[in-house]
Amino acid sequence: MTIKEKLTTVISYLLHPQKRNLIETSKRFKSKTGIEIGGPSSFFSIRSYLPIYLYAKQIDGVNFSNDTVWEGKISEGRNFKYYDNKRGYQYISEASDLSKIESNKYDFILSSHCLEHTANPLEALKEWRRVLKNEGDLVLVLPDKNYTFDEFRPVTSFEHLRKDFEEGTNETDNTHFAEVISLHNIEKDDGVETKEQLIDRTNNNYINRCVHHHIFDFDLIKDMLQFAGFSVQLQQWVAPFHLVTIAKKMVK
Repeated sequence: MTIKEKLTTVISYLLHPQKRNLIETSKRFKSKTGIEIGGPSSFFSIRSYLPIYLYAKQIDGVNFSNDTVWEGKISEGRNFKYYDNKRGYQYISEASDLSKIESNKYDFILSSHCLEHTANPLEALKEWRRVLKNEGDLVLVLPDKNYTFDEFRPVTSFEHLRKDFEEGTNETDNTHFAEVISLHNIEKDDGVETKEQLIDRTNNNYINRCVHHHIFDFDLIKDMLQFAGFSVQLQQWVAPFHLVTIAKKMVK
């Protein structure tokens, strides 16, 4: 860590008391190797609540396509540039299918605002657990619906998620499209301006992956993680709309 990076982190810690717990938590990732599902995300950058990019030894990345709304054009290979001159390996794979990666490979997994775009989150979490080392950490950031365009949608039930898992629901699923179109608050979505644009984007979700299939709160997140074989270590709400959960892979 450079003097400038250390000073930036110290100032952030001192000026923002609400960051202190998570900044301290970030230090546990020092010299460790991880993978980020989706991203890179500013939530893990130097001035954010969880500056894990600063501490980690290396982070690889996973994205579902080589052309996404968020990252533009990317390619598989050592192209995951997540911080300054740090690079990891970029995989092109679905979040729920990491078959290119061997089991028990990583010390930690990061995921910021990705799982809500996944049709079968329990399947994804099971797969993420597989590539984690025993007692590896999962850092999961999901949106708080009360402060986003999902504010009018109900929280998904765990029973619904379990049914999706048991039935092998995949990314072509359109179960929630009618709900999205009916209850979406366009005024809080910078990506669309009209109902017609929302309908078009939603119907083309397999290509753009903009739909939030499911809506979460902290209780549902705990239930999902327990089902997938994780133990929740910390949960914290972070402005303006982040539900932050840190969990550990349980050894069976």
